[in-house]
Amino acid sequence: MLSVAGAAMTSVALAGCTDTPVTDDTPSRRPAPSSSAPASSGQPDEGRVPVAVPPELDRSERMAGQQPETTGSAGFSYAEGAAGDALIVAVRCRGAGTMNVAVSTVSVSFPVRCLAGETRTFYNQLGLSGAEKPGSVRVTAPPGVHWSMTIGRGELAADDHQ
Repeated sequence: MLSVAGAAMTSVALAGCTDTPVTDDTPSRRPAPSSSAPASSGQPDEGRVPVAVPPELDRSERMAGQQPETTGSAGFSYAEGAAGDALIVAVRCRGAGTMNVAVSTVSVSFPVRCLAGETRTFYNQLGLSGAEKPGSVRVTAPPGVHWSMTIGRGELAADDHQ
């Protein structure tokens, strides 16, 4: 399995990675892209959205799978997409600890840092060969971390193509 650090050495197109809070006046929920790691935007939801509500997708994205609020470690499957689709992995979490998200079909894993007393949402876009295949996600998380997840399909953002 490739880690995010390992993904930087591959020749596949991936989107950028940040952990910058986004305020209500920010026009987009996604960060400026780069080609070195999965796109990730850690957003404090400031308690407005409970972990029980899995993250939403953009109107242009299609649902492939969803996991309701879960505590600790678990896994689930998601559906096949169209050729050329990017895989969107959206995670919402609350509770102190770092969870590891492993997407076996594309051999990628990445950490998600969750905080006590703060609900955070992270959006990751994976533009890898095989991302259109059905697959599964395995989350390893401490028992005090509550999370929900949405897997989607969509076009790779234009700035993300190499």
